[in-house]
Amino acid sequence: MQTQFFNNRSKVQSPEPQMELEKKIEVVDQVQEQKNEKDPLGFLSQYLDVKNKKETVLLNTTEVSEIKKLYNVNDESGYYKNIVNLRRINDIRRINKFFEAANEHLPAGGLFVGCVETKALRKERILKKYPKGLNWAIYSADFTFKRVLPKLPGLKKLYFSITKGRNRVLTSVEALGRLYSCGFKVVGLQARPNLLYFIAEKVKEPEFNLKPSYGPLFSMKREGKDGKFIYVYKLRTMHPYAEYLQEYIYEQNKLCEGGKSNNDIRVTTLGKVCRKFWLDELPMILNVLKGDLKLIGVRPLSAHYLSLYTPELQEKRRCVKPGLLPPFYADMPKTLEEIMDSELRYLEAYKKSPLKTDLQYLFKICHNIIIKKARSK
Repeated sequence: MQTQFFNNRSKVQSPEPQMELEKKIEVVDQVQEQKNEKDPLGFLSQYLDVKNKKETVLLNTTEVSEIKKLYNVNDESGYYKNIVNLRRINDIRRINKFFEAANEHLPAGGLFVGCVETKALRKERILKKYPKGLNWAIYSADFTFKRVLPKLPGLKKLYFSITKGRNRVLTSVEALGRLYSCGFKVVGLQARPNLLYFIAEKVKEPEFNLKPSYGPLFSMKREGKDGKFIYVYKLRTMHPYAEYLQEYIYEQNKLCEGGKSNNDIRVTTLGKVCRKFWLDELPMILNVLKGDLKLIGVRPLSAHYLSLYTPELQEKRRCVKPGLLPPFYADMPKTLEEIMDSELRYLEAYKKSPLKTDLQYLFKICHNIIIKKARSK
């Protein structure tokens, strides 16, 4: 089904704002095609024509207001087909608002190009810049102040009042996750010295997430009984905004043994430890107490993961409440097909005898976890 796009601009803007815009921000008039690493935009030729000013606008700004003033006098819609911003997003105060504005000022299928200094690239730059010993001290202080501090609720306002949001440390996962949350799909990535350039296509409207979660405890939107959405509590094991990249990770790497995403770059080092011992799932006990989950039942899934299931199984899942301990730990399936077969057997047995089935599965799950040392991945 074709996606419809609704933009907030009910009236076409006049060309005057564009004239004012060109006075306030740097517009790159020409980009020479070179075949060396010094040219940051040479790779864009495979995605768009950067020389075509009727379709592409090249900017160097951190201001949301400048994006909102964009107007293409060469197109009756007022849209540019492509927006290229040369300023790294690390220096943008409100990144999501910036991405949302770019989304609003692009047509369906339009491209937004930008760049980010990722945490890994920043680490490499700092360690190379300073002498050994001193470089690690500087990197640790930089990471603590510009990565950890902005994520702490009590210190977040203090950090932004001091830095104005400039020179923030961002992981590649968070940068791409923000793009997906704002209605874009990443169609190209190119690593250049100190920067990662992204090419993102507008595929839908932004989600306008007004309460993004950065802290250790967060909630995930999942489908519950009767198709109603519930919010499942977990300890964070992934980078912020990683939940928006599930489809991207699946397209890149598919699934590995156990039905998990293969080579999942979203999981942090500490997160891997928490997952191994189920520490990340302990907060789900709150969902059991609230009545969103029962003790034994099928795993609450995201919309994307659920879309991988057969329509028959999807319908059967909606007839029962999901659970804290899934049948996965009773059968220990290895492939997606085996996982679906495991859940189908449980659902059919539960329909005939709910209490007996849950008690049987509880015994099997406890046996596998305690005796066989089954672990989450």
